[in-house]
Amino acid sequence: MADQTHVLFVEDDDVIREATQLALERDGFVVTAMPDGLSGLEAFRADRPDIALLDVMVPGLDGVSLCRRIRDESTVPVIMLSARADSIDVVLGLEAGADDYVTKPFDGAVLVARIRAVLRRFGHAGGPDRGEAESDAVGGVLTFGDLEIDTEGMEVRRAGQPVALTPTEMRLLLEFSSAPGTVLSRDKLLERVWDYGWGGDTRVVDVHVQRLRTKIGQDRIETVRGFGYKLKA
Repeated sequence: MADQTHVLFVEDDDVIREATQLALERDGFVVTAMPDGLSGLEAFRADRPDIALLDVMVPGLDGVSLCRRIRDESTVPVIMLSARADSIDVVLGLEAGADDYVTKPFDGAVLVARIRAVLRRFGHAGGPDRGEAESDAVGGVLTFGDLEIDTEGMEVRRAGQPVALTPTEMRLLLEFSSAPGTVLSRDKLLERVWDYGWGGDTRVVDVHVQRLRTKIGQDRIETVRGFGYKLKA
């Protein structure tokens, strides 16, 4: 997979940019590295990379704004890079449409593992097992009130109108729809949707659930305090 993967990397620190580019290239990735947000946007539009790594604090057009611009044009996976794990910029980046984030300083092997995890889930269009829920579907379409999920065509409609979801949002919805009425913990969602084989930041889940709610209906996914979330059957 890495042999054909084109990475757009936007980072203003020369040392980090060059060292990370070399590390990614050693792992077989093709890397376009840019020092600021505006040149990053131009490179994205010219090259259409497979994945974008965006530092939050870059000049010209900051990483969060760049992520939002990319998301307006594409569902390409985006990983944000932040210098502080507790930074509000992490949440802002996720709200702007990023799929994941990595805290600096990071180990090159960890970054590669996170990139590959994102690419794996983006490459598996079929999503998670849908279990018994799929047996109740007509032609691969699951229905929950005014919400219709085409598990074969990977399309969602609400009240007959198409709903545009990112691949991560789609996988999250498929996970919920595979077990309607069942509470799914944040850790379980991190494992099954984000492909984390290790503990992760549950803010990634919370922000994506909120984004999903705005698209399919605020009351469709219920919060079960202290446990997680469930899709109302």
